[in-house]
Amino acid sequence: MKLQQVLSITRKAVDEYHMIEEGDKIAIGISGGKDSLTLLYALNGLKRFYPKHFTIEAVTVDLGLPNFDLSQIRALCEDLEVPYTVVKTDIAEIVFERRKETNPCSLCAKMRKGALNEEIKKLGCNKVAFAHHKDDIIETMLMSLIFEGRFHTFSPVTYWDRMDLTLIRPLIFMDEKDVIGFKNMYNLPVAKSPCPFDGYTKREYAKNLVRSLNQEHPGARERMFTAICNSSINGWSRA
Repeated sequence: MKLQQVLSITRKAVDEYHMIEEGDKIAIGISGGKDSLTLLYALNGLKRFYPKHFTIEAVTVDLGLPNFDLSQIRALCEDLEVPYTVVKTDIAEIVFERRKETNPCSLCAKMRKGALNEEIKKLGCNKVAFAHHKDDIIETMLMSLIFEGRFHTFSPVTYWDRMDLTLIRPLIFMDEKDVIGFKNMYNLPVAKSPCPFDGYTKREYAKNLVRSLNQEHPGARERMFTAICNSSINGWSRA
């Protein structure tokens, strides 16, 4: 997928859910994966012509895991002229060594979010952008149905009143396969996560389930996304 197509899909989400206003300073959460790097390209490209002027900052929370090389991502941000901040933490030590968590993902995510939000506020940002795409939205809905007994998923826009911070998800209309295509076409410098639990999660289970359902019932994946868009889930109404 070419950058122009990514920009078109991103603008559709931004416009339909009023994600960006004049003067916004938006932090982009950079995990090092293909999704967040695609979002970096998307918002950096969009700000060049979007009628409402905004600025962006790239931020990575370093969990303290070994062999997590961010040098290529830093070089990319310099090339794109996007300010880049790496937040050093000892989250990995706390989760794996001190607490010795057998199911560490929830605690890790909570601590990572806290460190990210604290840095975002220091940078003076009023919004943060996460790179959840269409597949993430569908998988989260399935996990909520199976493990929580409710019809729920990420919202396109979420306001955190305690932090006075708005979270936006500009890639909600983008398929993961297109993110992969974009990564390959532009040779994005993905920093592979060294986390020992990477890939062994409920999300991976949901991803495989969606793939299986769509193979057995072609179009099921898109119908699930349509159901979300037409639902009463908080934040999905376009009105």
